[in-house]
Amino acid sequence: MGYFERALLAALLIGSLSGLVGSLVVLRRRTFFTQALTHATFPGGVAAALLGVNVLLGAAVAAVLLVGVMTLLGRVRGQGGSVASGLVLTAGFALGALLQGLNPSLPIHVDTFLVGSILTVSVGDIALAGGVLVAVVATLLLAGKEIVFSTFDSTGFRAAGYREWPIELLTLGLITATVVVAMPAVGSILAIALIAAPAAAARLVVRTSTQLFVLAPVVGAVAAVGGLLLSRALAVSAGATIALTAAAIFVLASALTRREGLRWVR
Repeated sequence: MGYFERALLAALLIGSLSGLVGSLVVLRRRTFFTQALTHATFPGGVAAALLGVNVLLGAAVAAVLLVGVMTLLGRVRGQGGSVASGLVLTAGFALGALLQGLNPSLPIHVDTFLVGSILTVSVGDIALAGGVLVAVVATLLLAGKEIVFSTFDSTGFRAAGYREWPIELLTLGLITATVVVAMPAVGSILAIALIAAPAAAARLVVRTSTQLFVLAPVVGAVAAVGGLLLSRALAVSAGATIALTAAAIFVLASALTRREGLRWVR
């Protein structure tokens, strides 16, 4: 398998995974949290490169630690989740930039952390993306009803005898795994576009959450593969083109939905 075939397979898997988990992000209103988390992987990747260990491992450790920090900050009286996410977003990115500045001889280009390098993904990266995708699908099949129940009726969910924190922890874990896996393809900055935009676009045209979970992965795969092909044709950055393609799909869906709504009003 050549490098471009590996990139296409990675785009297909990561796009599908991002769209699927993006459905949870959009439904549970965790977009800003996810954006903060994407930036939080940056210092972990830089630290891993300095220590000579796997970059994705460093990104995963940093993400888990900063999720804990955001959770603790969100519990401070007078503050909220948005404040905690904003602090982690800026502090995480600043820490990564500081580590990179103190170590100019970093063995890996920092650009690959920020915007990704899908053309250089390894077989291991592809296998990891496939494994996380299978795990997410299995989780939604087993606990999807509880997740949707908790998302749309948290009061009724608690009244039915369920606890919310296991569902919240589960969804945060899925989001974290997706952010880390998407890092080689679209980097730590652009990952939010591939995670949020396809699901947001799909939400505009579906009627049920089940339809969203089916359509969003398809839109994510189309955005990732289409962006990769477009970047090759134009000889431009693949990560940026994938993110822009995902955003363009959302804009197109918004425009079409608005036009259809106006037609029905008339």
